[in-house]
Amino acid sequence: MSDVLRLKKSNCKNCYKCIRHCPVKSIKFSANQAHIVGDECILCGQCFVVCPQNAKQIADGTELVRVLLCAEAPVVASLAPSFAAYFEGVGFGALKEALLRLGFSSAEETAVGATLVKREYEKQLAGRSEDVIITSCCHSVNLLIRKYYPDLIHCLSPVVSPMIAHSQDIKRRTPGAKTVFIGPCLAKKDEAENSPVDAVLTFEELSGMFAAAGIEPEARMDSEEESRARLFPTVGGILKTMDIPDTGYTCLTVDGTDNCRAALEDIAAGNLHRCFIEMSACAGSCIGGPVMEKYNNSPVRHYQAVTSYAGRRDFPVSAAADGALARRHPYIGVTSPAPSDAEIVEILAKMGKTRPEDELNCGSCGYNTCREKATAVYRGKADISMCLPFLMDRAERFSNNILSHTPNGILVVNEELEVQQINPAAMDMLHIQREADVLGEPLVRIMDPLPFLSVLEDGRAVKDQRDFYAEFQKYLDLTLVHDRTTRTVFAILRDVTTEETERRKKEEIGRQTVEIADRVVEKQMRIVQEIASLLGETTAETKIALTKLKESIAGETAR
Repeated sequence: MSDVLRLKKSNCKNCYKCIRHCPVKSIKFSANQAHIVGDECILCGQCFVVCPQNAKQIADGTELVRVLLCAEAPVVASLAPSFAAYFEGVGFGALKEALLRLGFSSAEETAVGATLVKREYEKQLAGRSEDVIITSCCHSVNLLIRKYYPDLIHCLSPVVSPMIAHSQDIKRRTPGAKTVFIGPCLAKKDEAENSPVDAVLTFEELSGMFAAAGIEPEARMDSEEESRARLFPTVGGILKTMDIPDTGYTCLTVDGTDNCRAALEDIAAGNLHRCFIEMSACAGSCIGGPVMEKYNNSPVRHYQAVTSYAGRRDFPVSAAADGALARRHPYIGVTSPAPSDAEIVEILAKMGKTRPEDELNCGSCGYNTCREKATAVYRGKADISMCLPFLMDRAERFSNNILSHTPNGILVVNEELEVQQINPAAMDMLHIQREADVLGEPLVRIMDPLPFLSVLEDGRAVKDQRDFYAEFQKYLDLTLVHDRTTRTVFAILRDVTTEETERRKKEEIGRQTVEIADRVVEKQMRIVQEIASLLGETTAETKIALTKLKESIAGETAR
């Protein structure tokens, strides 16, 4: 599998939208990033289409095409018939002129190759060789069957796609030529590997090359009666181009990967017989291809643009030599380990799902059921944390445990100063009996709103603002933070009554100690002075020493 779809790692935001829309769940999540599992991918492009962060990108083929255009060999563009939908109002003649200005030696319609392919389908129907025949034009359908339905590979028509048939025809007519297929499909980039096709561009890439070269295709339509194969990219378009022999086959059209899988399940179960099925992975067939759907999606208008541009007769092309358009479809199946029931139960338990009613099957992780998700975890494609109910429950339990057991009071109010949340510690501090008594009520009912108003006005947080709340007979440290994102103010209350009481008690003890020390010093000074006067000695040094002793005592008690 070539590296057709790539991931911009910095863009992935873990929304799981790609896995929800991936029909074969070929996406692995690890290290908070989505990774495409190439061995399992069928290149339907749905992850590219639905990614809201544009984290998926198609491998760019423009540089290779520029190299080809600079070489000596003639380069012929093969333009998929869905161009009539992408370049609305621009006929093939005008697009060919623009391609020639870009450096191509010539341009042709891939519908020429489609004409060759549909003739092979007609032969296969006439030969009645298979009970069920599935068209092989859609590379994503081919990959789906070759990887996930190996028992149905024999149903795939052994015929190349129009892209390859046309490239072969061009190189037969122009030896040494290089061919570039241009269309709405990213899977064609993979199909072109090891084929006569030298490069593949999407319509978006071609538009980018036109813009870089300052080329704007002229809005000019043309018509050609011998262009019936232009119907190929529409739903039922292949059948509409065929002259179907009366062989007893029921001819059906199936589009969209989910519908294709349902049909394949029916075929595998033996519920369908004598059918010729035109199968396309994209809803709306090729005009609903990933490039069309991502950037330029208008299925009804595009259908009308293509069908009104198609003629009623086939392109005049020479018949291909016998076997020239034959193709084998080898098995490239996916082997994945299957967990036992006990292992699934163990994984579910890690996600907090221990009872059947815990398995919500909400699909938020991208998987249809919790057990399917558990299987993906077992295979290393998903993480335990990829479960919204599990994460919400864990976050709620975590926050509730913190709020319930923290000694600090937590109070949350909105910008209208209405109480939104309060924890048990805050209720105890503020003498609130029941949480319901204050939720939704004005803050002024339980405490002074002025600090909250100040925070809302100037936006600066308040930290450890200590006040005595007379109505509660408590000293509280108040911290306030304004969260502009949630438009709430968080208050953290810390009861420091005991601490403040002890501090004040120490201050009083210190004051009393200083007073006693003063009296002792004064008394000692008098005694020393009396002794000194009797002895006729100076008291200056003694006074200094005793003063320092007093200051030392005062400093010690203050601490």
